[in-house]
Amino acid sequence: MRNSKEVGDETESRALSTLIEHGYSVSIPFGDNDKYDLVVDDGEELYRLQCKTAWSNKDQTIRFNTHSQTTKDGTYHEQTYQGDIDAFLVYYPESDQFYWIDAADATEQKMELRFTAEIDHPSINWAEAYEFDGTIP
Repeated sequence: MRNSKEVGDETESRALSTLIEHGYSVSIPFGDNDKYDLVVDDGEELYRLQCKTAWSNKDQTIRFNTHSQTTKDGTYHEQTYQGDIDAFLVYYPESDQFYWIDAADATEQKMELRFTAEIDHPSINWAEAYEFDGTIP
């Protein structure tokens, strides 16, 4: 079983590769102290991205954390990314799909994306609406 650091590193490397394949210039911040994993240049703007790995939460739904979790000196800490990133680039390994979620659209702790539902409710975050097709929204 892989640890969360290994899973995150794989997601980040896949994100880097995917963005480069789509023609973007990508920079990696030096060290591990920034809230963002990648900086993407589309030729006009820079985007600070936090890469996350989604998991199947329940039937037809995936979930990802929208906060960081660390343990420092034996104390557990959680911090949001509000104001520190522009978007999440979320990878769902089961479908090999990326999702681009603007930071302003994300919730503070965890966010769910739904594939299908019996009802259409305004609070549902439809996965299809966030699929990354190579174009930054």
